[in-house]
Amino acid sequence: MMLTQPRRARHCMNPDRDTLDDDAMTLCKKIATLTKSMMDFWEGSGWAQGAAARLLDKSMLRWQTSLAESLSRWVNATSDGDLILAWSNLGALVEGQLKLFLCVYYHDYEKDIAGMRRRGQKIDPDLSQLEELRQFFIRRIWDAGTNWNPYVELVQQRRNAVHAFQRRDIGNFQEWTDALRLHLSFVRDVGGGLPYPDEQFSGLREV
Repeated sequence: MMLTQPRRARHCMNPDRDTLDDDAMTLCKKIATLTKSMMDFWEGSGWAQGAAARLLDKSMLRWQTSLAESLSRWVNATSDGDLILAWSNLGALVEGQLKLFLCVYYHDYEKDIAGMRRRGQKIDPDLSQLEELRQFFIRRIWDAGTNWNPYVELVQQRRNAVHAFQRRDIGNFQEWTDALRLHLSFVRDVGGGLPYPDEQFSGLREV
């Protein structure tokens, strides 16, 4: 994987067509299944080498599985507090997917001169925050066919309400369900861009 400057990008705000009839609970189950498969593989496969393997070894990938399995608890929720927590849950999963991608491709990230920086110092992916990840992916990863920034930014804005002491737009549960549909497509896209042996995950889009 080469970290290159993106071409002119289009928005990826359309979910995969095979998910259009899925209800919220079905989407949650598919996201949990796919997330668990990915995290289980990268946590203990030994497929990653060197610094990438060390970074993945100390990352709490099993928490991503638990967070994905927690999505279903918000499906029948109704309160604003629950909606804020539902966005926070989804935001943590978005952040985890971006970190996983950079950890797997850490050898390439290490060679990227710009990288993600904080106070002038380059930071490792596992220490980054969502805004730092989003800006890096805009600059170096997302291209004309895979610009996920509109989706990531939407989730980021909604989940930031958990830190607010003044009014913010938190959308509604229908918007959150629509975001679940996009998230499944997002996870499929991230997973499809990771290197697996013997096309082990060639069936990612079947989940």
